[in-house]
Amino acid sequence: MLIVMRHGATRDEVDKVVSVIQEMGYQARPMPGVQRMAVGLVGNDGRVDASRLEGLPGVQEVIHVTKPYKQVSREWKNEPTVVRLAGGVAVGGTEVVAIAGPCSVESERQIVEAARQVKEAGAVILRGGAWKPRSSPYSFQGLGKPGLRLLAKAREETGLLVCTEAMDENGLGWVAEMADIVQIGARNMQNFSLLKLAGRCGKPVLLKRGISATVTELLLSAEYLLAEGNHEVILCERGVRSFDTATRNLFDLTVIPVVHKLSHLPIIADPSHGTGLRDKVIPMARAAVAAGADGIIVEVHPNPEEALSDGAQSLYPDQFMQLMREVRIIAEAIGRRVAEPAAVSA
Repeated sequence: MLIVMRHGATRDEVDKVVSVIQEMGYQARPMPGVQRMAVGLVGNDGRVDASRLEGLPGVQEVIHVTKPYKQVSREWKNEPTVVRLAGGVAVGGTEVVAIAGPCSVESERQIVEAARQVKEAGAVILRGGAWKPRSSPYSFQGLGKPGLRLLAKAREETGLLVCTEAMDENGLGWVAEMADIVQIGARNMQNFSLLKLAGRCGKPVLLKRGISATVTELLLSAEYLLAEGNHEVILCERGVRSFDTATRNLFDLTVIPVVHKLSHLPIIADPSHGTGLRDKVIPMARAAVAAGADGIIVEVHPNPEEALSDGAQSLYPDQFMQLMREVRIIAEAIGRRVAEPAAVSA
């Protein structure tokens, strides 16, 4: 970190900066220049509170030389992290993982039928919300704990792993007990108390990018998880808020290569929420795989017109079958392959 002093800063102002740096437990290196003085902060471990320095008399600006996150960065760990799940499923290696299922669990028949259909097409992980954070309090909020039991039933019958969202601290324990992957949704990306608990939950975490979050904010949220000891973290691009109303969100595919450059963590893409329009999901899922996404998470419903949530962006089962055929070709073209579901044990 570099603290740049204003032109004409006094000796006392420079000494104060040095003193505060030392009080914070770091070393200070004054660096005189022709026009102005700068002070280098040495030993930055990623926990420096820059606000203590920015407000000091004589300080013009504070320049972050290193990234504000540490453990999620390529500087900390250069080789890619591979999150290994039950049944040999791996996220972040050479395989592209497909996660699919309805937005929300509505009934046993619906979730089991959806699980069978997405597995037939090639998905290896079932998605489905037991709790649903909705913009309107009058919209369907999910079945709650009974929904978790139905997801477990679908897993038992199909062998698919289960990914479902934990909305709050109370529900996190129930989700972690049942799910193979705990999802932290976009609205909770910066719920830091929830992130800390998720970092100690003992299960892999799928962390979705917030609706207005920068890449740095996403990686800092992931840092909370790793700081608590959970290194099995999967990032997810699901679109950010934009001024354009042509689609539900702006599906930011550039974040995939950007994250791969900055972080060792795997990143998957959610074209369903990224676009909000069924006819846009397939082309954007193809594009995500071509851009290097380690997986896709897609909403698929047996009867989208009857869905209690997000029916307009949910694929029909035959459309998901088409999508999987196409992404297999794309994955092979870039030297990868789509992960295949395991057989159900007798």
